[in-house]
Amino acid sequence: MDRRDTAQRFRERLHEAMTSGRVNRSRLAARIGIDRSTLSQLLAPDADRLPRADTAAAIASALHVSLDWLLGLSQEAKLGADILHESVEVMPSADEPVDESLAAWHAEAAGYKIRHVPATLPDLMKTEEVLDYEYRDFAARSADRAIAVSHGRLAYVRLPETDIEIGQSRQSLESFARAEGIWRDLSLAARREQLDHMIALIDELYPTLRMFFFDGRTHFSVPYTVFGPQRAVVYVGQMFFAFNTLEHIRVLTRHFDALVRAATVPAHAAGDFLRALRQELNGGRVG
Repeated sequence: MDRRDTAQRFRERLHEAMTSGRVNRSRLAARIGIDRSTLSQLLAPDADRLPRADTAAAIASALHVSLDWLLGLSQEAKLGADILHESVEVMPSADEPVDESLAAWHAEAAGYKIRHVPATLPDLMKTEEVLDYEYRDFAARSADRAIAVSHGRLAYVRLPETDIEIGQSRQSLESFARAEGIWRDLSLAARREQLDHMIALIDELYPTLRMFFFDGRTHFSVPYTVFGPQRAVVYVGQMFFAFNTLEHIRVLTRHFDALVRAATVPAHAAGDFLRALRQELNGGRVG
């Protein structure tokens, strides 16, 4: 191919990769460190220019495609080495903090929907007393660190462009209210305060923050988070598996959407469900 043919193939594949990854021009330009106008020139229908080698490599990396494919030298968007290198990262949390990575992943996903299935209760919705109870003997991080991270995530949720959906089994909340399992030593007062806090946050932040509950007897999920089209992160206890390829992200997105469809308590009724649990605590029928 001559230069014009190569430039045309580059434009077509760049459009394809941006569309597949749901990345707009402003976001891609910011991610690779060039002006939006420069990117627009590369995408112009009559352009016959190609990017500099370092810019082309940065674009390929940002869009998770191979450079050969982007330039029309290969029919495979991913090479075997690329898949091995980029598809999954293992992030240990026992010996080093991963909160910086989580904060960065949230920041990268700004403007996209974040889908989250928590391990227990959502950290951003926990009271300080519950965080202290849960993390005071935890190997990976201190209770103070967990509290600081929770405050940071709550501030993130209050940003106007944030869109977060949280799903978990209704039985996990019922077990919390009844002080079952890991919550058996948590006081009644602390559980009341926690439910009050969750109710207040849902009332304040809905629909930016939506919470729903599925039936744990018919559906199951490990804890994980889908950060828009950027990555999906599965928590497996003392470590994270971070998946960066679109197919992995789509699989976990579909799993989450299936949980939403199966919800026995939809997002608009989450506050009422929590208020009913809180009322049971008041009446002494729970705990």
